[in-house]
Amino acid sequence: QVQLVESGGGLVQAGGSLRLSCTASLRFFSSYSVGWFRQAPGKEREFLAGLSWSGDNTYYANYADSVKGRFTISRDNAKNTVYLQMNTLKPEDTAVYYCAAVFSRSTVYNRQKEYDYWGQGTQVTVSS
Repeated sequence: QVQLVESGGGLVQAGGSLRLSCTASLRFFSSYSVGWFRQAPGKEREFLAGLSWSGDNTYYANYADSVKGRFTISRDNAKNTVYLQMNTLKPEDTAVYYCAAVFSRSTVYNRQKEYDYWGQGTQVTVSS
């Protein structure tokens, strides 16, 4: 059974940083495109960042405008793990954060329906 497990969430003051991790029980993890989403209370789940690897040391990344320049997605294929470094956090970043994966190289997806596997989510709360 495929599992994606997020960690690293918590409470942080505005302006602070957090790094989320997502470890996946996927064979051939490097062939998966991975993404981060979040969902705030009363709002729809939104795309934040996605990352894929072509297999020849070329990475493709895409970011939502709302987090571009503040969040960075990265991956360690040897550890089956994807990260989301979040800097300059704002109260409006408060949400449950999810990682997701789909079997694909080179293409980065930004819509929920394009992902096959999801984690259970981790809460991030930013206080003002």
